[in-house]
Amino acid sequence: MSLTLLHQIELARRWRISPRTLERWRWQNQGPAYLKLGGSVAYRLDDVLAYEAAQRHEAGARADQALSPDARFAREMPR
Repeated sequence: MSLTLLHQIELARRWRISPRTLERWRWQNQGPAYLKLGGSVAYRLDDVLAYEAAQRHEAGARADQALSPDARFAREMPR
């Protein structure tokens, strides 16, 4: 079994975000799982790929757009 690790800077480059964003996500318990190795943080590639897959959204109509206008109105009315 081969274990591929990405360091914070590498993952930030991959996603084109700031490394500080990853730091904030860790502080807020968001983002992919990570390893704390001494004073360093690393992300397993398998965890990164799983997180990316979980963030995938299908393009197209939302479920409530498939409803008729009357059904949507009834659904949105407060009870």
